[in-house]
Amino acid sequence: MIISSFDWLIIGLYFLISIGIGILMSKRAGRSTGDFFLSGRKLPWYIAGTSMVATTFAADTPLAVTELVAQNGIAGNWLWWNMLFGGMLTVFFFAKLWRRANILTDAEFVSIRYDGKPANFLRGFRAIYIGIFMNVIVMAWVNLAMLKILKVMFPGLTFFGIESVHFLGAELSAHIIYVGLLLLFVAIYSALSGLWGVSITDTFQFIMAMTGSIALAIFALKEIGGIESLKNSLSESKWVFEFLPAVGKEAGTGISSTGLLKMSITALVAYLGVQWWASWYPGAEPGGGGYVAQRMMSAKDEKNSLLATLWFQVAHYALRPWPWVIVALVTLVIYPAAPDRGATYVMMIRDLMPAGLLGLLLAAFFAAYMSTIASQTVWGTSYIINDFYRPFINRQSNEKTYVKVSRITTFILMLFSLTVTTQFERISDAWRLVLTLSAGIGLVLILRWFWWRINAWSEISAMFAPYLIYPVLKYVFKLDVISSDFEICLIIIVIWSTLVWLVVTFLTPATSNEKLKEFFSKVHPGGIGWKKISGELKNVKGDTGYKYLFMNWLCGCILVMFSLFGFGKIIFHEYIHGIIYIIIALMAGALIILNLKKVSLRN
Repeated sequence: MIISSFDWLIIGLYFLISIGIGILMSKRAGRSTGDFFLSGRKLPWYIAGTSMVATTFAADTPLAVTELVAQNGIAGNWLWWNMLFGGMLTVFFFAKLWRRANILTDAEFVSIRYDGKPANFLRGFRAIYIGIFMNVIVMAWVNLAMLKILKVMFPGLTFFGIESVHFLGAELSAHIIYVGLLLLFVAIYSALSGLWGVSITDTFQFIMAMTGSIALAIFALKEIGGIESLKNSLSESKWVFEFLPAVGKEAGTGISSTGLLKMSITALVAYLGVQWWASWYPGAEPGGGGYVAQRMMSAKDEKNSLLATLWFQVAHYALRPWPWVIVALVTLVIYPAAPDRGATYVMMIRDLMPAGLLGLLLAAFFAAYMSTIASQTVWGTSYIINDFYRPFINRQSNEKTYVKVSRITTFILMLFSLTVTTQFERISDAWRLVLTLSAGIGLVLILRWFWWRINAWSEISAMFAPYLIYPVLKYVFKLDVISSDFEICLIIIVIWSTLVWLVVTFLTPATSNEKLKEFFSKVHPGGIGWKKISGELKNVKGDTGYKYLFMNWLCGCILVMFSLFGFGKIIFHEYIHGIIYIIIALMAGALIILNLKKVSLRN
């Protein structure tokens, strides 16, 4: 592989544009924390939604999809496609409520929904637990993926002739030093521009990343002679082209005798019946949350908030996967015996791309990496400043001081994530760890909007309950919680956590009537779960039209799934099936448009 001057020029231009956006937006972002963290609540839906998509398009995503396809065929992607069902709930039930709440972070929700010392503790604890602990795990995972990319693309890389250095007792290779420099670059433009710059840069980076992914898929197919040649090359493994998994009686998941991913009944229940609503996971939080909630709250109005989240679901699940899937299938032909299947995606870039496009692909990977890191950092910083520093440490400072501290915190969080990265050798099971340690809280995050009886203790107990049973499953019952026994453990933890928070909810005092009335008057969620409170507020009208929202949720899932399958069928030259799927998707979309006219959305 030779990187030409033209390639380096493209990479250099990408970095210049990214930092230029940061400088251009720095003045606007510096006016207040509302501008820094929420873009002054003026983002149009296409910018806010694309920013969500770009954030979830991390450097590790195409590598992970390549591994899934190699192990279980296209159907292996159901391990993350299942999260669509929760995402569509966010679109139609929660997007407008988040925008209406008029808060800076989803952790601040605690202060408008609950009261007393439990609420104060919960807000501060969530700020530290999610803003630092969980956030840094995700950032470390993304850093490790970037590290793998650099090692494949630049195996003999040195830092001014130095192969490694010792720092704080750890040996840092030249590759991780360059990851650190990328982090520094992201920290600079993130600290300068806040969410204003990050969102606009995300849009630019998403276009670059998708362009690069599509270009690689085209060159990959060209290398082996097209789609029909790909099918012929994998004719003995036709199972890799199946879109749906089989359902078998075996425990766990794995390849059946026909090669097709065979999902046990337990796994089917865990992934399609439990995980999407029960567990907290960045970008797929039940009821919305994290950087998704941040984008919804930054939208111009409720309509833009809903449309942004809907565009995110369509682009995330129906549009993005196919270039990755195509490349993953081609790697099975070109590198059939490669031990690291994820690395084969990067090897395709190294071995197939001509001058100019090689630079574009490298810039696209940088874009995917940097958009995720930037969003995670701004989001995590918003928790630390808005939900810990301002309410508990320094309540009296002006807005410019808070922005200054936010910018400093951005750099500290980046450094922390790089330090944590050096402590990991294997993080492939990190997502399962996050899902199991948050199992059961999802229902609380959903019901707190629609049932007055949920209180701060409900959330607190749901957050701590998994930590009580996790060691019992692991050390007493000797279960492999985050690997071979993940599905059954997830179900057990969800049942346990749900029982715990329900008991705690009814054993502890409800939130005061005054606070509940204040919340209902501000957010007016409506529904039978607020009948007790709405009956006392005759002048406040709660939301109606929930039957249309449920219909839209179902139509939204059909829209995305049938679009996904339709595009896939067309790509594989099954045109009739593909067109039928697309028509069904368009019909579902038309029904959504009609139903939205019957649902209340406020400016």
